[in-house]
Parts: sequence; structure tokens; C-alpha cells
Amino acid sequence: MKAAVLYGRENIRVEDVEPAALRRGEVRVAIGAALTCGTDLKVFKRGYHARMIVPPALFGHEFAGTICEVGAGVKDWQTGDRVVAANSAPCGDCFYCKNSQENLCDDLMFLNGAYAESIVIPARLAQKNLLRMQPKTGFADAALTEPLACVVQGWREINPLPGQHVLILGCGPIGLMFAALARHGQCHTTLAGRGARLAAARTLGADHIIDIGTGHDLAATIKSANQTVFDIVIEAVGKPEAWQAATRLARKGGKINLFGGCPADTTVELNTNLLHYSNLTLLSSFHHTPRAIRRAFELIESGVIRVGNFIDGEAPLDHLPALFRSMAAGNRAVKTLIRAHS
Repeated sequence: MKAAVLYGRENIRVEDVEPAALRRGEVRVAIGAALTCGTDLKVFKRGYHARMIVPPALFGHEFAGTICEVGAGVKDWQTGDRVVAANSAPCGDCFYCKNSQENLCDDLMFLNGAYAESIVIPARLAQKNLLRMQPKTGFADAALTEPLACVVQGWREINPLPGQHVLILGCGPIGLMFAALARHGQCHTTLAGRGARLAAARTLGADHIIDIGTGHDLAATIKSANQTVFDIVIEAVGKPEAWQAATRLARKGGKINLFGGCPADTTVELNTNLLHYSNLTLLSSFHHTPRAIRRAFELIESGVIRVGNFIDGEAPLDHLPALFRSMAAGNRAVKTLIRAHS
């Protein structure tokens, strides 16, 4: 089959690879749609991810498709089932799993290989995080489930209330998904970012849009553009300076979700007086749980989240290396739909 293989830093090749034979409990899914994402771009630039993927390895993790083969012992699935899978599955037995924090599982299994004609779903993942699609649900819509689940996890952990004022820093796919959830949760939403992606934020119903320009002195720029007192600030950029700005933008007693993952080994300086005397609550959400996966899929199948608001391009699998080079050079696409089958 044709598949994208990550060999290292900024080195992806689309090759013919031998499909792996199914082991007991596994299923094979023919890819109907795969999506690019910011995490894959980070992995492309870095050449690896210590927890998720070590090259050479099949690449990509947001997908949906049709089961085309089932392994021995599989009872709940059959060929022809239209499905979406998460990119991980918890063990279910460790301390964190038993305390409903499966995203922190000590033995979290990750899955890669979405940029391909087919992918093998391991038995554990088939049991815990493989979901059947409604006939009306499109593959591209369903492929949004995994990134949306991460946002659902972060939204749930910050626990917003209807009517609260929410500031979202960043207008990439994650920031835009937070904007969609804020609108659905009846919050007043301000989104700060730059470039063509701001138009998508307007479509998603953000009440106020702030173009941050160069991004210099982010907190001052936002304060001068909008006098709103923010109950909640969500950082969806993944830069230390944005983490620091977030603490200056929440009201006294406010909550801040430092959601964006910063580059490895970076540090942030925080004003201890500000944190203490403003009684700020800081948290940082990671990954998703099986509950978040299912809630995200519900939001997609009920029409709360629509694929047209997040996908602004399409490319065949053969163009993937050039596409990632373009993304690394500053391509501002939100998400690109990758089609493995012509």
C-alpha cells in the first residue's frame, strides 16, 4: 500500500509499504479521510515525538474510514463498518485510569499511520476508542474527532459557565474549536490572532475579533483593543510569551488554561504577586480521555462542529511532503484534507 513514512527532521517520504498482517483483536481500516494538524507539523519540524512517534515510522493520526479486514477474535466489528478512531488508548489498570484521568495513563498507547491507504487498529484501541459512524456522517467530519476531543477535555477542565467572558489566544484549529465550544456553551467570546484564519473565527460566531499584528506585547495589544474583563483565558498558541500574557489578561479570581504545548525545555517567568493577589487559577490540559472522544464525536454528529469551518484545502497523498514543507515555511491553512485514494 501507499503510505507516508517519517524518517526524521523535515523528512517525509510517500512509499509503497507492505501492509502489516493482523494480529488477534485487530482490525484494518481503509482510510476515507485524513487531516493535517499542528502536532504533526511539530513532529515534522522536530523529526520525532518522544511519546508518540520515533522514526522511521508511519505518520499521521487524524482519520476516519471503513473496516476492510478483521482479525481473529473480533466480535464487535465487521467489514463495511464506517468508523473513526482516536489516536490513543489507555490501559485501564493504572492509578490514573482508575481515577478517571486516562489522558495521563502510565501506559498510553499511541497510533500513527493515518497518511496511508489503510491503517491497522490495535486490539486495545479497537476495544476502547473505536466508534461507529452514523450513515449521514462524512469521513472528513469524523476525522475532526481527535483534535476536538482534546479541546473538549480542556473546556471541561476549565468548567465555564453560560454568560462568562472567554478570551482565546490563537486562531489555529484548536483556538477555533474552543471558539465553537464557547459559542455552544453560551459564553461571550473574544478571539485574538492574526491572518486569514480570523475570518473563520467570525464564521464560528466569536463576538469580538482582535488582530494582534506582529504579536509584540500581546497583553497590551489586547487590552488596548478590548476593555472586556475576562473570566477565562485560553492560551492556544504554544509560546512562552503567550503563556505569560495570559496571566495578565484574566480578571481577579479568573481561570487560565495554558493549553498550547510549548517547545521542549522552554520556561516561563510568572509574576508571583499577580498570581497570588489576583487569586488566579492556572491549569494546563493534556490530550483526551475516552469520555472526551465520545463527547467530541457527539458534537460532530449533531452538527455543532462542522468540517467546513476547519478544512480549507485538499491534497492527494503524494503531495504530502511538499504540503508539510509549505506548512513549515508559514502556510496559514487551518487544516488540509488528505485523500489516499484517487
